[in-house]
Amino acid sequence: PAAPPPAASPPAAAAPAPAPPPTPPTPPTPAAAAATPPRPAGARAPASVLARRMAEARGVDLTSIKGTGPNGRVIAADVEEAALRTPASSADDSDAAPSGYSAFPPGAEYIDEPHNNIRKVIAKRLTESKRDVPHYYLSMDCNLDELVRLRTTINENVEKEAKISVNDFIIKAVAKALIDVPQANSAWADDYVRTFKHADVSMAVSTDKGLITPIVTRADVKSLSQVATEAKELAGRARANKLKPEEYQGGTFTVSNLGMFGIKHFTAIINPPQACILAVGGAQKHVVADGKGGFKEASVMTVTLSSDHRVLDGAVAAQWLNAFKKYIEKPALMLI
Repeated sequence: PAAPPPAASPPAAAAPAPAPPPTPPTPPTPAAAAATPPRPAGARAPASVLARRMAEARGVDLTSIKGTGPNGRVIAADVEEAALRTPASSADDSDAAPSGYSAFPPGAEYIDEPHNNIRKVIAKRLTESKRDVPHYYLSMDCNLDELVRLRTTINENVEKEAKISVNDFIIKAVAKALIDVPQANSAWADDYVRTFKHADVSMAVSTDKGLITPIVTRADVKSLSQVATEAKELAGRARANKLKPEEYQGGTFTVSNLGMFGIKHFTAIINPPQACILAVGGAQKHVVADGKGGFKEASVMTVTLSSDHRVLDGAVAAQWLNAFKKYIEKPALMLI
């Protein structure tokens, strides 16, 4: 007979549920990973060589900058950003740098001189002129030998108070040339160009309060001696701050002469609404042709005409300069 089947074994107990895996630690965020311990007070800021050079040149304190380079290193971009932030962030600080400039070097000594009204007006008008007026410049050399000889002859035969300066000749020559080339004796307006019938020549005079431009009115119809007397009297009252507004407001053309300071050549900013200003340098000894196949020494003055291109083109400005040169080199024509 077959063997009886084995007895059934009791059911196995259910296995306990596996424990959930432990939660892995949250990885640090990139910001936290990049964080660097605070820099001890007074410690030298880690910075690239370029960043240090930029900070020194712009007066930026490296210790005040949070670096974005490796390990908190200050890089050039950080210095650039800090320099741009400086004026705005310290606008109310009495030690702040002027608007548009980087911070002053730490510990710099200085004196702040408040602007007077004349300086404010000069700054405003010349900034507007340089920004809004399309300047161009033409230069020319003028031989002064004949003028110097005529001036010597005149001054040897008049009283001291009536002596003529080179600048008086220049003002008179300017006026005569303005009548010859009237386009240079003009002013720009939005709807028209105004050309004046007479030459009212402004002359730049330096004073302790700033530059001012008294006007020799109708210089084209005044004699050389009248121009000299009026120019001397106006310059004296300008330096004494005793000019009336109508004596320096207006004018149709300006002369700026720096020759007495040893300046050979410079360019000047137009005084709107005038169309031109003449920058006059000092006389220099040059070797020039004598007209006989040889050479000679001559006193030569360089002048530069700044012109408003809206009013007169280059060819017209060149015509005016040639007319001016004619009167300077043949000064007897100014006496007619």
